[in-house]
Amino acid sequence: MDKRRLRTALGRFTTGVTIVSTVGEGGQWAGLTVSSFSSLSLEPPLVLWSLRLESPSLAAFEHNPRFAVNVLGEAQIGLSRRFASSHEHRFGEGEWVLGGHGAPVLNDAVAVFECETVSRQDAGDHRLYIGRVLHFTEHAHAPLLYRSGHYHQLGEVI
Repeated sequence: MDKRRLRTALGRFTTGVTIVSTVGEGGQWAGLTVSSFSSLSLEPPLVLWSLRLESPSLAAFEHNPRFAVNVLGEAQIGLSRRFASSHEHRFGEGEWVLGGHGAPVLNDAVAVFECETVSRQDAGDHRLYIGRVLHFTEHAHAPLLYRSGHYHQLGEVI
């Protein structure tokens, strides 16, 4: 199978853009840009996301079962890029606060889901995380979208 063509084909699926965050060992905040986020169940309220097994952030998410999924708005491309890079100082002062359930949350996110991991499963070169939603907030901002390696804005309703 041609992996490059498969990657291109998978990229045709438009996704939202999130930053998944937690507090690692020693109280260090950790987070990364994730497009694999998905709702899973309403009863109980469950969400799903995945992380590469080789990710430097893996240890933090293994250490702490609490995490937050921060859904980015179209004005937050810079944040997405910062958290997708190896930038050491990802968490800007004033942008983030420690949420009530123990994970960093983005003040101006489109939505935030504060979660507790209920299941982990290795699948190929990724680890799947299923989290129970403990608390959520939402704002009416337009979401940031990602397709074919590029950021996009939400279009007109059809």
